[in-house]
Amino acid sequence: MDQAVSHYRRALAIMGAALLLVAACGQQAGTTPTATASVAATATASVAPTAARGTGGNLTILYWQAPTILNPHQAGGTKDNDASRLIIEPLASWGPDGKPLANGLAAEIPTTQNGGVSSDLKTVTWKLRPNLKWSDGSAFSADDVVFSWQYRCDKGTAATTAIYCEDIASVTAKDPNTVVVTFKAPTANYWGEFGVGPSEGVLQKAQFANCVGAAAKDCPANQKPIGTGPYKLASFKAGDVVTYDVNPNYRDPNKPFFKTVTIKGGGDAEGAARAACQTGEADYSWNLQVPLAVLQPMISAADSKCQFAATYNALERITVNFANPDPALGDKRSEPDQKHPFLGDINVRRALAMSANRAAVAEQLYGKPGGEPYCNVIVFPRSKSTDSLDVCKYDPAAAEKVLQDNGWVKGSDGIRAKGGVKLVINYQTSTNAVRQKTQEILKADWEKIGFKVNITNSSATTFFTNTAPDGYAKFYADLEEFASSQDPDPTGFLQQYICDERNAKANNWNKNNVGRFCDPAYDTLVNQLKSETDPAKRDALAIQANDYLVKNVVVISLVNRTAPTPNGYSKALKGVQGSPFESSLYDIANWTK
Repeated sequence: MDQAVSHYRRALAIMGAALLLVAACGQQAGTTPTATASVAATATASVAPTAARGTGGNLTILYWQAPTILNPHQAGGTKDNDASRLIIEPLASWGPDGKPLANGLAAEIPTTQNGGVSSDLKTVTWKLRPNLKWSDGSAFSADDVVFSWQYRCDKGTAATTAIYCEDIASVTAKDPNTVVVTFKAPTANYWGEFGVGPSEGVLQKAQFANCVGAAAKDCPANQKPIGTGPYKLASFKAGDVVTYDVNPNYRDPNKPFFKTVTIKGGGDAEGAARAACQTGEADYSWNLQVPLAVLQPMISAADSKCQFAATYNALERITVNFANPDPALGDKRSEPDQKHPFLGDINVRRALAMSANRAAVAEQLYGKPGGEPYCNVIVFPRSKSTDSLDVCKYDPAAAEKVLQDNGWVKGSDGIRAKGGVKLVINYQTSTNAVRQKTQEILKADWEKIGFKVNITNSSATTFFTNTAPDGYAKFYADLEEFASSQDPDPTGFLQQYICDERNAKANNWNKNNVGRFCDPAYDTLVNQLKSETDPAKRDALAIQANDYLVKNVVVISLVNRTAPTPNGYSKALKGVQGSPFESSLYDIANWTK
């Protein structure tokens, strides 16, 4: 049996059992598997009951993180990717089992078996569905796919999805229905690097042709995209509400069922949970990251109106800023060439990791099986060598000794200092009850060993942008907390920490390395992983890269939200097939009532 298939089956068994526990016990659950590109299988979309297009009235969806942009290549977070997904589609999606799902623009998933992937893993040929149309009635073709690649890879565009641009030699249109992707080297993660998943949306060339490069940032099309998805945009008020109408040119004449969709943003996770589970005001409420003590009574009540679908997998973690966020630096604030005054010291970072009470956060706020204390950076393959590392063990006394032994001495105010530099930390995150309680837990322990910790939070609508001074991308703080999902293959998640991915003003703060970490030795490991095709060797390299990040405390992982933090949705809603690797709305064309 293929190793990756075995991983999937084991993980899916765990996920299934965990989601049953959600229903029975009112707790979040799941797991996050991974895969290698050696899995050559085409999954088929789940089949919802046949229903006439547009006969379902309005579908109401709550996102307590309100979307601010509808171009996935300029997206500031999951909220934006999801809101755009109703309109803009990728070639294919990641199914619930972590395998590519042919529910997008591609007619089939290319594999070595069907001739779509060359034996040397350097050339992938995507066959597109014939006779596709954009929502404005114009013809869709391979040229749109090629253009979308050129758009995201133009450095002036500063796309959030440009992470794999350097790996691909060319993307060409063989004919109107065929796209050929040529990699510079054998690439095991060929699906993840091009075509599959939330970051692979295809833009209409005619609409975005004048939005490449510097014009991309303020392009009107970012807020009013034309797409091939089941819906077209009716109206959009950034940071508030998006409304959609049925796309009359959608390829399936019987879908979508709902005539209109409303995504209402704002509020909080608890309010979203109540709207789905208690009042029934929402048909679907996203990401119920709610304290266990609050969520459990809602979902276990006899009259609860909600059921659950898996949403994206999530690793809750603290990102360390390796750049200096001092406002006195002006335009150089948090720029990669400005070294942080004390977080550049590995001993300070080690002390923070050793005094982070992961167990308290996991047990008090997430509960079992909703979250487990976690130290690794990738979820699977799982490294066991980090279990013995001091930075993975909660030991405040040892952490204090590390600081003392390395010259960080407590002053009369209880704050440690060295060479006139005090350990005063600004720790930011998004507004969410669970995250604010996490801040309080960590702040208490860190201050006991000699740090001064200032905690702040801002609304998710602001925090998950590249424009706000208190947002995660500009990172004008020392530490920040958020969660990220991971693809079935760990390559992309690990690649976000390489030097070339560092956020900066020059790239409009749209890169993935928000902590500005840079180490050529780590880059070498990731490059080896990208070029390796043997599954066992890939797992070993992924673990080695993971361990490098953990040992160097590039991030402080807190909780593996062992899966899929649930989305709550009406018991009357049918056809929902959640995937932990995808947009929560990737299969909305199949939803009915």
